[in-house]
Amino acid sequence: MQEIIRTNDLVTLSVAESLMREMGIHCMIADQSMSVLEGSLGLLPRRFMVESDRVDEARRILKDAGLEAELKT
Repeated sequence: MQEIIRTNDLVTLSVAESLMREMGIHCMIADQSMSVLEGSLGLLPRRFMVESDRVDEARRILKDAGLEAELKT
């Protein structure tokens, strides 16, 4: 798995996850359980991870969906 987005924006993460599932790309959102430690304030960013062998495809899908600014360089 490789990180391609790091954000606090839950809507962005939800959209990215939905797009990946639609295209059959395995993904996960890491650090979700950290919100328990921070009191659900949304201070700690979550990492959006995709299959290492499909990173380029995932990045292209997210760019096409208008999420290019969210992508980790």
